[in-house]
Amino acid sequence: MRVAVFSTKPYDKEYLDLANINNQHELVYFESSLRQKSVRLAEGFEAVCVFVNDPITKDVIESLAAFKVKAIILRCAGFNNVDIESACQTGIKVLRVPAYSPNAVAEHAVALILTLNRKTHKAYNRVREGNFSIERLVGFELSGKTVGVIGTGKIGAAFARIMQGFGSRVVAFDNYPSKELEEIGVIYKSLGEVFGMADIISLHCPLTPETNQLINRDSLNLMKKGVMLINTSRGKLIDTDAAIEALKTGRIGYLGIDVYEQEEKLFFKDLSEMVIADDRISRLMSFPNVLVTAHQAYFTDNALNQIAQTTLQNMTDFENGTINPKNQVCITMIK
Repeated sequence: MRVAVFSTKPYDKEYLDLANINNQHELVYFESSLRQKSVRLAEGFEAVCVFVNDPITKDVIESLAAFKVKAIILRCAGFNNVDIESACQTGIKVLRVPAYSPNAVAEHAVALILTLNRKTHKAYNRVREGNFSIERLVGFELSGKTVGVIGTGKIGAAFARIMQGFGSRVVAFDNYPSKELEEIGVIYKSLGEVFGMADIISLHCPLTPETNQLINRDSLNLMKKGVMLINTSRGKLIDTDAAIEALKTGRIGYLGIDVYEQEEKLFFKDLSEMVIADDRISRLMSFPNVLVTAHQAYFTDNALNQIAQTTLQNMTDFENGTINPKNQVCITMIK
């Protein structure tokens, strides 16, 4: 099958080529993202392969349908960037990678916590400049702290287990509590209770209409003053303006984010020689207690291998008419 692969970086090509055993599929790589102004590149292909920040809008899907593209293959788990209803109406199948190395994302969330807490990034910069002072590098011990986990799917569950290893008390919210986690001591509470109890809150839920801006002025007011907030899930879970205000008042004591609500204009690009026009991300990065990484939580060798293998398998399954229902996105998943 001939597939147009968009938003391609060198590492994407490396891992996809490795997974494309015997060149079963003809993969044509494009550095540009798939959007309305670049959709013509998809002409002549049976399928397109896209990433998390490619805006697959109704207009894009209608253009894909006109070009007789039959499938949108996502090399990610999230699908909030795709107009699923429009895809269903045009008969275009949408396939995704529902799970890949949950430990990768969970461990990155822990890395954000440890870095913010023990200020290792600041210590590194100091020592490189010959400054061996430890003033203002005071941290706290995770043992005995209450950690709130919002969403206990595979990633949230992995994160909860890691935090228990530090001796933290783990409380969680999920519409479908895990009996396995309850058996190892994770305590499920209402969302408001988790917000009010936790010293550290880590977001591991998907982006849905219900979770959009889950962290807002009202929910922040329920949290402890000085709370640590971590987000490795989806940027739009947090109202950035509300977070900035909470940072200014001290309601948020630490903020670690690997995702950002306007990240499609910034992340996965080298903007080091450019003026960043996004005032909100610039304001966030001006706080000494904020740590931003550029959507790299998933970025491990193991995860990249799994993503590539599942992506290629989705292509093969679609071509053979044997789609794995667990990997297909349907309209009921967004209702």
